[in-house]
Amino acid sequence: MTQTQLAETVDVTRAAVSAWITGRATPRPETIERIAQALNTDLATVHTRTTDTLAGLPVGWYHRPGHADGGRELGNAAAFAFDADVGVLARETCQNSLDERLTENGRPVRVRYTLHELTGGHLDAFRQAILWDELHPHYTAVSESAAQQKVGRVVDAGVRDMFEKGRLVLLRVDDYNASGLTGDDYDDGKFAAVVRRQLESLKSGRTAGGSYGLGKATLWATSALGLVLINSTLSVPHEGRTEHRVIGRLELPWRSVKGRQYAGPAWLGRPDPDSQGAEVARSWWADEETVDRLYLTRDGDEPGTSFLIVGAHDVASLEQSPVDLDADDEDVRDDGTRDIRAMHRRLVEALGRDFWAAMTGGGSRLPLLEASVETRRNGEVLIEEEKVDPTVHQPSRSRALRAFYDGTTVDRLTESGQVALRTVPLRLPLSGGRRGTLGTHPAVLLVTDAEDADGISNQVHSLRGNRMTIKKSGVAGLPLGVNAFQAVLLAGQAAGEAVPFSEEAEEFLRAAEPPEHDRWGQTEELTLRWSHTAHHRIARLTTDVNAAVKELVARPKRSGSQEGTKLRKALTVPRKTGSRRNSGPALPELDGLDATIGAGGEWQITAEVKLPRAGELPAMTPVVLLDVRSGSRPKLDWAELVAVDGCEVDDGVLRFMPRARRAVFRGSTDVAGHPVRTALTRLVLELRVGKGE
Repeated sequence: MTQTQLAETVDVTRAAVSAWITGRATPRPETIERIAQALNTDLATVHTRTTDTLAGLPVGWYHRPGHADGGRELGNAAAFAFDADVGVLARETCQNSLDERLTENGRPVRVRYTLHELTGGHLDAFRQAILWDELHPHYTAVSESAAQQKVGRVVDAGVRDMFEKGRLVLLRVDDYNASGLTGDDYDDGKFAAVVRRQLESLKSGRTAGGSYGLGKATLWATSALGLVLINSTLSVPHEGRTEHRVIGRLELPWRSVKGRQYAGPAWLGRPDPDSQGAEVARSWWADEETVDRLYLTRDGDEPGTSFLIVGAHDVASLEQSPVDLDADDEDVRDDGTRDIRAMHRRLVEALGRDFWAAMTGGGSRLPLLEASVETRRNGEVLIEEEKVDPTVHQPSRSRALRAFYDGTTVDRLTESGQVALRTVPLRLPLSGGRRGTLGTHPAVLLVTDAEDADGISNQVHSLRGNRMTIKKSGVAGLPLGVNAFQAVLLAGQAAGEAVPFSEEAEEFLRAAEPPEHDRWGQTEELTLRWSHTAHHRIARLTTDVNAAVKELVARPKRSGSQEGTKLRKALTVPRKTGSRRNSGPALPELDGLDATIGAGGEWQITAEVKLPRAGELPAMTPVVLLDVRSGSRPKLDWAELVAVDGCEVDDGVLRFMPRARRAVFRGSTDVAGHPVRTALTRLVLELRVGKGE
């Protein structure tokens, strides 16, 4: 029944009905009786508005009709921004929960991941709850054309796995003490941004990690069926309600079912009587029984949202070592992408790796985040809920951050377990392409001894206000004999809200992050809002950080010590004699190299070049090779090669700026040309004169 129809039936104005719905007015008692009669429900329901009316359109699936102009989308392009990887899912969903944390009470946001494998009767009951009979023709249509496009092949494999192996993996992500999906079903708001739209980010705070509106796509990318169900408890009432706001969204490619064309997405909800033909599905306020059947039951009435990924799979787990299982365990899978034990372990590792700082507190600062992982099978606990402990996954870095919060840092490392502090300047540019510096933000650098559990040593983890690890980088050119260390760089509001220009630094660094939020560098937003050279400020920050780290970890020289005498006797460095022959012009030389393996299996390389004093330097071509025991070294192609400082890249060739003394460039290799898996290779980088001959 539309608002106009209700107004005519109850004999009031349309404006009066609108005022009741928005909460601006309350109907009189005698009018409430007429409303109950008009809606064919009991008087208590109209008074309390805590349950849906008994008379109402049934919940069902609405599939978006095909475009009138014949256009087709064969999948959601946003989902291809990320891999079907539970580690990526943990990073994106936990970041979103941090961004939506309710800050007024000072408590952390609590995020819980629950893996649940269904078989037998439990699987049949769940399929009935999601109205599988309505969905089956659409999945069949997609499977029939699966060979023609990628999304169809993924969906077809997911459906076959469910029926042939008789199993389905659910992965639920719950957050508590978060804002929830507030706002109208269609108008601007968090609900519409997540459920209805793409590339829209409506985050609550200035320290938010996300800014592209792409992170939510990881939920659907992790589902082999393209299906996610949602149950949200709102921090701000909508339609006078807060609990059990439920909806489902399905992402399928274009398809034709029974002669009718469908554009792609579909929604599970209650038909909206205000839509044309009452076809469009909107969210509904579900009862406890429905929420339980959909595996969306939440703990209590604390605000937040539950996302249920139906048919979760973890393609990236194929590159990992298999989990140790008991000999009689029937959970051994043919490909491992739905191995719930392996997925449990990888979720815990990802949370500890990327959010250790958000889970660390000290002094007057409380943790921003609590995270845990639990695994079930058919309602029975298979792996007990495991709370992620930052002191276990990142002992050195969490010790450093805690010392900063407690005020127990030192100026120089003299004993094991100490944490040294330095401030490193980030000179913020003026916006709008103007020349000059807005101000200097003192970022905080912490250095401490490394422990085995930290992973790769001699690295700097950089983060800002939401305390998610953004950038991981090694320190090039370390002197020989330094003790293994770990370093943390706190920038923006992570350095402290009272630190000069913390808000401006937060905004600047956020704009310098790509959709993956895994580095700081040149981005389109940085160029548009500041200038095409603004990223040089970040490159300078990196250089200053590396210099400060070297100064902190270098051992002081000891003249005439016994140890030095023994070392000089044990080492012999041959010296060249005779006059130096000038064999040609001075050439740039590689002076530092930082290389890591990216999420896609590519080599990610950052290199420093020392430039000689010369009027005009020759152009140089960086060439990346694989080190082999014998024979010629295989050459790899660049997928990306960009200048960072002191140089320009022109068709794969480096051209150096006049009077520059150092240059920095960054690149990533093309994975398609790798002859073997990247983790099994060693890298060689050469600078060659001219075009690379």
